Amino acid sequence: MTLLRWPLAMALLLTPLAAGAAPSKKSAPPTPPASAEPAPVDPNADTAFGAFQRGRYLTAFHEATKRVEANGDPKAMTLLGVLYSGGLGIIQDDAKAVEWYKLAADRGDREAMLSLAMMRIAGRGGPKDRDEAARLFASAAKLGQPAAAYNLGLLYLEGMQFPRDEKRAAELFGIAAKAGNREAQYALATMYKSGRGVEKNDAEATRLLAAAALADHLDAQVEYAIALFNGTGIAKDEAAATQILRKAAQRGAPIAQNRLARILATGRGLPADPKEAVKWHIISKAAGASDPWLDEFMSKQTPEIRAAAQKEAQPWLYLIANSRS
Repeated sequence: MTLLRWPLAMALLLTPLAAGAAPSKKSAPPTPPASAEPAPVDPNADTAFGAFQRGRYLTAFHEATKRVEANGDPKAMTLLGVLYSGGLGIIQDDAKAVEWYKLAADRGDREAMLSLAMMRIAGRGGPKDRDEAARLFASAAKLGQPAAAYNLGLLYLEGMQFPRDEKRAAELFGIAAKAGNREAQYALATMYKSGRGVEKNDAEATRLLAAAALADHLDAQVEYAIALFNGTGIAKDEAAATQILRKAAQRGAPIAQNRLARILATGRGLPADPKEAVKWHIISKAAGASDPWLDEFMSKQTPEIRAAAQKEAQPWLYLIANSRS
C-alpha cells in the first residue's frame, strides 16, 4: 500500500508575540504573515525576565519599569510591551504596548521590531499598516530574528509589499530554518517538495519535515510520517511511520487519522484491526477527510464491529462537533 500524499501546507495564522495565541493550522496557498516564536526578551538572567518566566507578571512589570527609568533598557521596554499586549499582571492596553515596542524598536531591539510588526499587521493599538510591518520584519530579519525572516519570506510569496519572489522567500525561510524556526522548516520543505524557489529535492524536503516534526509541528509530523512510510527522500520504514501517524492522529490531525485507519485496515506497519480502522475512519471523516475506499471497507464489517467502533469514536465526534459550533 502506498499512502497518498496530501499537499503540504504552510502554517499561516498570525499570532502576535505578546498575545500568546495558539499556533497556526493548515491553509493553502500561503497568505502571510504567520506565527512568531514567543521570545520577548533576552533570556540572560535578570530579575525582570526571571519574574516573567515564573509567571510573576506584576513583579516583572515593576522590575522592567525600574530598568527603563534607570538606564533606558530597550529589552525592558520590550517586556513592558509584552505585558501590556497580553494583559499580564496589568490591564491590557494595546496602545501602550505599541508605544513600548516602538521605543524599543527605535533602539534596535529585534524582538520589539517583530512584535510591533505583528501589531501593525493585526491593527492592534492603531490602524493596520502592512508596509510598516514589512519594514519592521526586514529590520528584525537583518538582526537575525528567525520569525521575522520567516514572515518576511511569506510576504515575498504573497507579492503585495514586495514583488513576488519565490527564490528570495526560500532564502529567508532557509535562514529561519537554520535557526530552528519550525514554521520556516515546514515552509521550506513545501518548496523543496514542489520545486518552487529552489530545485526540487525530496531528500531535503523530508529532512526539513523531520526537523519540524521533532519540534512538534503537527502538520510536519503528518507529512514526515507519510514520506517515511512511502520511502520518499528517506529510507522506507512503515513501522516507524505508523507510530508517528498514531501520535498525530491522537493529537487530532484528520489526515493522520485517515492514514492510520488505512494502515489498520490493511495491516501494513501494524497488525490489522478492523474495529480500530473503522473507528479512526469515522473520526477522520467527521473532521473532513472523506475516503470512499474506507467507506466500502466499513460496510463489509459486521454490525458488532461497526457498533463498537462507533461507540469508541463518540468522544471524538463530540469534540469535533463542539469545535464547529
